[in-house]
Amino acid sequence: MNSLQKDRMDSSFLTFALVLALAFANGTNDVSKAIATLVGSGVTNYRTAIVWGTAWTVAGAGFAILVAGAMVKTFSNGLLQPGTILSPTIALAILFGAMVWVLVASRTGLPVSTTHALTGAIVGTGLVAFAGEGLLWTAIGNKIALPLLLSPFLAFGLSLILHPAMRRAATKWGGSCLCLIPASRTLFTVEARGSTRTVFQSTELGQPIVAMPAQCDRAGLRGVTVGLDTVHWLSSGLASFARGTNDAPKIVAMLLLGSTTATWPSVWFQFAAFGGVACAMGLGSYLGGLRVTEVLAEKVTRMDHAEGLSANLTTSTLVLCSGWLGLPVSTTHVSSSAIIGIGLLKGFTAVRWTTVRDMVLAWVITLPAAGCFAALAYALLARFS
Repeated sequence: MNSLQKDRMDSSFLTFALVLALAFANGTNDVSKAIATLVGSGVTNYRTAIVWGTAWTVAGAGFAILVAGAMVKTFSNGLLQPGTILSPTIALAILFGAMVWVLVASRTGLPVSTTHALTGAIVGTGLVAFAGEGLLWTAIGNKIALPLLLSPFLAFGLSLILHPAMRRAATKWGGSCLCLIPASRTLFTVEARGSTRTVFQSTELGQPIVAMPAQCDRAGLRGVTVGLDTVHWLSSGLASFARGTNDAPKIVAMLLLGSTTATWPSVWFQFAAFGGVACAMGLGSYLGGLRVTEVLAEKVTRMDHAEGLSANLTTSTLVLCSGWLGLPVSTTHVSSSAIIGIGLLKGFTAVRWTTVRDMVLAWVITLPAAGCFAALAYALLARFS
């Protein structure tokens, strides 16, 4: 193996290591966006919520390999002029700049966007490496800047639309449950006032169940119950799944940065890339997701059951739709804006505006901060390479 081949192998290994590091940083900051409502509305504690969000994040990141081709293409070659030649140090600088900023924000408890950080790092490195001439400014504006700018307003508006329906459902169904009793092969509903209605029962085993207490556990029943808590858990899981599906391809795309076709060397390499990123995101979520979760759960606005559910449904709907369409919206902006919108429904004073101010400031700073870190990294790498 000659020295050129060895340098390329070392560079590829370092690039993959930084991709995993960025995925870890993403997990520390972004797991909070889908689970904060579970804690803020009193459904569960921090540790359980983080484990739940971590599991669904990993599942979503793994699923991204099947549906995220458009996102990979956008971030690997959709922002660069055709024929732009990239040195290995460019990908390293972009990854370093984005990773450092996301880790700094996570450490200080600020919810920031990995999408914003990557975009800022790409632009910052491009300005230093080739004076910005290799960047497709129109694509950056239409494919990234516009969706990122619109997503907070869409989340804010959708949360205002969804919440009245969630509030009515909570009022009507609060205290009710859907009970499945495997021993008697019976499925029935129990309303808050105690009345019951058999939905289904097998004719082969058991007797019809009537006059059950208002809560299934009071009767000592051994079965599965489904209520509003269950719906909230599911919405949180769906939002975490959507976040993983939306964020993993942006990070993985750095391995193909500058590729003209955005094709993988082999199927096994593609699976290894997505699998590694999924695991790294999960590890970061589990080990470092507490700080930002505390901010969104307790320091923006107080939430009850229906409000947390509304915010989660808003987040999961917008992020899943945008990921399917290949539009890189920020889960941070969507989730935070939905929570702020829910708070405003209770009045202007229900929102802690000092926290919101810090969050918005972090959003604004992310682009230039990540760009500066990446530009500095490129200058140092280019000098010593």
